[in-house]
Amino acid sequence: MAKKIFVNLPVSNLEASTTFFAGLGFDINPQFSDDNAACLVISDDIFVMLLVEDYFQTFTAKQICDARTHTEAILALSAESRQEVDDLVTKAIATGGSPSNEPIDQDGMYGWSFQDPDGHLWEVMHMGE
Repeated sequence: MAKKIFVNLPVSNLEASTTFFAGLGFDINPQFSDDNAACLVISDDIFVMLLVEDYFQTFTAKQICDARTHTEAILALSAESRQEVDDLVTKAIATGGSPSNEPIDQDGMYGWSFQDPDGHLWEVMHMGE
């Protein structure tokens, strides 16, 4: 049985975040969503819990970092093709995200990255044959 992963991210505006990710074509699972959280479905085994900052803070005694000025993690997604990489990043920027790094193309790997509205870093990678 495949393991599932639930990444938890603090967000400043849950509605804006869910609108952004829905604009990228991701579904929100209403079973695990409420006024404090939205369950973003990346795949059958990968989910991102978008948690309102105050609610996120209840899970940790540590201070939440401001992803607009600090980086704690980079979330990387695989893509089926170079075109899928370009399409998703272009859509992310057009939907309210911002560019992160220039595309990379080396050793059979192609990738590009963006920041979501809260500044979290997302890379989209295609591993060529």
